[in-house]
Order: sequence, then structure tokens, then C-alpha cells
Amino acid sequence: MGISINAAIRNMYWINRTTNLKYCYFGDRIRTNDMEKVIAVYLLLITLYACETKPAYMDYNDYPAPLEADLGMRYSASRTTVNVWAPTADQLKLRIYEQGLGGQAIEEYEMEQSEDGRWSSTLSGDYHGRYYTIQASIEGKWLAEVAEPYARAVGANGHRAMIVDLDKTDPIGWYEDRRPPLATANDIIIYELHVRDISIDEQSGITHKGKFLGLSESGTTGPAGVMTGLDHIADLGVTHVHILPAFDFRSLDETKLDDGKYNWGYDPQNYNVPEGSCSTDPTDGAVRIREFKTMVKALHDKGIRVILDVVYNHTGATEDSNFNQLVPGYYYRQNEEGGWSDAAACGNETASERAMMRKFITESVAYWAEEYHMDGFRFDLMGIHDIETMNAVSERLKEIDPSIFVYGEGWTAGSSPLPDSLRALKANTAELDNIAVFSDELRDALKGHWYEEKDRGFVSGKSGRDESIKFGIVAATEHPEIDYDSVNYSKSAWSPEPTQTINYVSCHDNHTLWDKLVLTNPDADEEELIRMHKLAETIVLTSQGVSFLHAGADFLRTKQGVENSYESPDSINLIDWSRKAKYQEVHQYYKQLIQLRKNHPAFRMSTSEMIREHLSFLEFEQDNLVGFTISGNANGDDWSEIVVAHNGNKEAKSIELPSGDWLVVLEDHSIDEAGLRTHGQASLKVAGISSTIVVRKKQILPN
Repeated sequence: MGISINAAIRNMYWINRTTNLKYCYFGDRIRTNDMEKVIAVYLLLITLYACETKPAYMDYNDYPAPLEADLGMRYSASRTTVNVWAPTADQLKLRIYEQGLGGQAIEEYEMEQSEDGRWSSTLSGDYHGRYYTIQASIEGKWLAEVAEPYARAVGANGHRAMIVDLDKTDPIGWYEDRRPPLATANDIIIYELHVRDISIDEQSGITHKGKFLGLSESGTTGPAGVMTGLDHIADLGVTHVHILPAFDFRSLDETKLDDGKYNWGYDPQNYNVPEGSCSTDPTDGAVRIREFKTMVKALHDKGIRVILDVVYNHTGATEDSNFNQLVPGYYYRQNEEGGWSDAAACGNETASERAMMRKFITESVAYWAEEYHMDGFRFDLMGIHDIETMNAVSERLKEIDPSIFVYGEGWTAGSSPLPDSLRALKANTAELDNIAVFSDELRDALKGHWYEEKDRGFVSGKSGRDESIKFGIVAATEHPEIDYDSVNYSKSAWSPEPTQTINYVSCHDNHTLWDKLVLTNPDADEEELIRMHKLAETIVLTSQGVSFLHAGADFLRTKQGVENSYESPDSINLIDWSRKAKYQEVHQYYKQLIQLRKNHPAFRMSTSEMIREHLSFLEFEQDNLVGFTISGNANGDDWSEIVVAHNGNKEAKSIELPSGDWLVVLEDHSIDEAGLRTHGQASLKVAGISSTIVVRKKQILPN
């Protein structure tokens, strides 16, 4: 960052009045008593200052921050305006193109500068369907042409933004589209998937394989007639679909979609635009928007809400990013040496605490919520962002719809210059406003450490995990019956309420649950591995907090042992629908388990106080055995008392029940809410590697 000529006059030019202008000092090195030279230099400085077209700033905090400014492209049939924030630029050029790729500019405009760092241009006439770029000159050097950060549509590969009439991108019935009902965040059950994975299998029965439209098709079937795609998700009973990054990302060449390349999409290029490789025509910026909306509406019509995985913590490019080509350095944090800090382990990390980055993130999620009817957002490496920004995001989304759900990873992939106390880390969950965080305590306690490949967990018989399992059962909230010193990671409760905890055992990262169990239990046969798999997900779905499932886990999804499949081919990442046919019994068990959770609010209590009041842990001398009771018609449940026991041992274990008659509703991986059998004895045997749930017979609650 340079110092303006005005600053030079103030700080470098100093006349020693005490000696009656005898000497002039310019910095520390030039000293003269030649008044003609003094006057000449003074006039030169004044001339340069008068000709100066931009101020310069001592640091990024000095940059003007027009927080109320309406940035980006705004279209109407009679005129289009483009507003760009670039306070350090000397000049900005707006170029208009016929196409999203190739060809020469058909029009070029010098943008007009405002005092608050904004540059603007107004185009008269109807420009819908035209493409545009912005090019900045900074310190006399022209940088690259880019799509401005607020772009709402782009051409193939996202290098040029598109002027678009968004009304023309709405599918039939979009105006009537509504979010499916959701009483409380406790009711949420999330199913995480990649748009391509869900339909790309040749046996999926889906026409638009790998596309947004593929997830909008109903009536599709696979091997042995199993439901696939959209119908499968609706039939399973989950409430939300979490879509891996589906904004415009950088790694795939959208003009060569037949080359078989694959990527999860955690390399953002244009944040406010759907990814072109998931559309039927990446060259037309309007098509991807219409097809994304079609997908959302199809899910909503099936009663399923939609969550978008957002990656504001870093960009796919650094020096060449849209941000950096317009306001160099500002949008990123720097390390002590002046280079790019990299808590994302992807080459950079964004500076959410800076006013205009906070504005961008907040307005971007609001745009997705309003224009695309998004029902939730999952923040990648949320621990990189500052707490104030995340709370601003939550506040803005609640203004749009209080039921929009926000959650994220409460950690980073590396160190950050922003102090821990200011960041949206798991340990700071209590300072986050209605924002949930993943519980890695339960995840790793169930299956083994994410990084140590051969490490086993509770479901495969590893001892010393009981307190971590209990920690997950109460959704990381404060409970007097947990020995926090024995919990694997956190040594105290970090979640103030169960709605702020995501309980899970697997996701797109690392091995699938099935692959992890195969890897860590080489001597186990398939039947035993299936028992471990079921036990893990049973614990997730009977714990307090918000439940999260990896797509395909309900039929033992595998990635052929590949641990990090972010750019592996479809053969590794696809959801193999033949496994649903093969493991139909497993799928049906998970479907029943989800319905059990939905039918009984005792498993999704709304406050930590309610959990402490109604949930008590059973004491056992044996290791790898965790049990608890939920009593008093908790959360309005019509089961007056519930006993749940999870046995991670291969051998059956006996537990003692309070006296009276009980109804067994889950036993040895069989479920029947009406009752598998009755049980009247004090001792109950829990089969090895399984869960058992017994309840008091249903009763009508008094008024």
C-alpha cells in the first residue's frame, strides 16, 4: 500500500519555521537551504496531488466501506446498471460481449468513480443475454478482465458475467414454491449428497445423469425396481438435502464435460451463480439458473428442504481471483511475513472481519435464500470466519425466514492470524446466534479417529469411548452425569442448546462409514460389519441434536476404500443403486429408524434444560455399553418412559430395568413401534453390536 501525495506533503515536507525557512527537510536524507528548489518541489507535489485520481490508504481498515451500496448488476428492459467496489483502482473498464467465451468485445465503457470507492456504468436498452467483464487499472497497471464478484450469471467457465433477466429463469410454478413445513430445528434430519453422485450411475434410471435436473426427476427406478434419486430421498424420510458446493467452481472445464473429470467443488470462482457442469448447457448463463431452481422446486414439492454447502472461507484462485483483480489483498488475510495466510490449506483464507467481505458474505447467502429459495447453509471450515460475521449471516437469514438453518465446521485446516477468541470455532458455539456445529467427538468415538486409518471406535469394540458416546447423546450440552475428562476431544460442554449440535458418523470427507469399518476390522465378516454400521447410525438417530446422514449410508455406501475422493472418477464417487437392491434390509432398517425418530419427540428435545430434566444415564460396570432413560413423557412424547441401550461388545450384555411391563420396540436391528414383544423381567439382554429400545406401553396423557 502506497502513501498518497497529500501524505507526502504532510509527512515528508517540513519547513523549519524556527530558522525562518533557512532549511527544508524532505524525509531524513534531503536537506537544503535553496528556497528556489524548495518552492519547485512544493509546486511539483501540489501538481501531482491535484492530478491524483485516487486516494491511497495506510491499511485495509482505511478503505471506504459503502455498506448500504447496491453492488453488482441490476437489470431492467430499459437499462442495466453495473456497480463495482474498487477503491484503489485508477480506472475501471466495462466490456460487453455477445458470448460467454471467445469473440471480441462489442462495446467498451469507462466506468465512473464515486468517492466511496464505487465505480458504475449504466447501459441504455435491453441487454439481457449479453456478457460483460470488468478490468481494473491499479497503480498504472491493467489487471485481468474478470466477472465481478456479485455476478448473478456467467458463461462457460465463469470468466464473463452475464446480464440476465432473472424473471425469465423461473421455472413454471416458481412463484408458488414454498418451503416445506418445519416446526423446529430439532426435527431436522439431513442427507448430504453431491448432485452428480446421486444420478450418474448407469443403473440409476435417471435421464439427466449428473445434472440438477437429475435430482428433479420422479418415478425413477434402479436394479430390482428400487426407487432412486428424488423418490428414494423422499421415501427414506429425511427432512433436508445438503448439496455439496453447487455454486460456480473453478476446477472443471465446462467446455469439456465428456472428459470424465470430477470435483467436489470446494474451489469457488463465482459465489452467486450455480455450477455450469451440473446444467445441460453451461454456455447459456440462464440455463443453469433455471435448472437449479427446477431442482429446488422438485425437492420442495416432495416435502424436502434444501441446504447449500457454501465455501466463503477461501477461493479457488488467489492472485487471479475476481476479488484480487479488483481490490488486491483486501479480501484475504495476510501472515506476519506479508504473504497469504492459509487456514483453509487451499492457498488462502478470506478476511471475513473486513467490512466489505462481511457485506459480501451476508448479501450472498441472502441472495441464495431469496432468489433460489434455499432453506439452509452449511459453512465449510466455519472456524476461519469471525463470530460477528457469522452472527450477521444468521440475523439476515432469520429476517428472510426464521426456519432457515445455518451450521458449519467449527474448525480450520491450519492456523489463522485472527485470534481464536474471535473465530466461529466449536469452542465458541455459545457465542453463535442459532448456528449449529458438527460434533467430531461422537463421530470419532463411534468409528475411530478420522486421520488414523486403523483406529477403531465404539461400534467395533474399542474401549474407553463410553463418555464420548454419552457426550454425543446429549448433543454436546451440559449434563451432570458425564465425565468430561474422559471425553475424547472437548473437556467441557460446548453447545448451549441441542439445536446447535450436528451429530453424525460420516460425510463426504474421509472414508465412508462402510469403508472405515472394513479397513479397521479385517477379520470381521460382512454380517458383523453390517451390525457395526447399523449400531453407529442407530446411536446418531437416537441422540439429541440434529441428525446428519451421508447419502447412500442407508445401503452401505462404498468408495472402494478411497479416503479422499474429491477428484476421483465417477466409478469411485457414484451412488451405486445396485447396493440398495442388495442391502434392501439395511435400507429398510434405516427408513424405520428415521421414522422412529420423527414419531417420537423424546429423541429430539428442544432445550438442554429439558434434556437434563428427562434424560439420565444408566450405570454399568462393563465397558463399551452405554444406556440411558428418557422419562416423564419428554417433549410431549406419548411414550411415558424409554430405555435405550447400545452395546459395542461382540458378546450380549444384560442390563437391569426398572420394575414393570415394557414394550420392546427395537431389538437386534429389528424395529416395530407397535412392539416386537413385551418384557416383564428385571433383566434385559442386549445382543452384541446392537441397540435395544424398550418403552412403557403407550398411554394417554392427562389434560
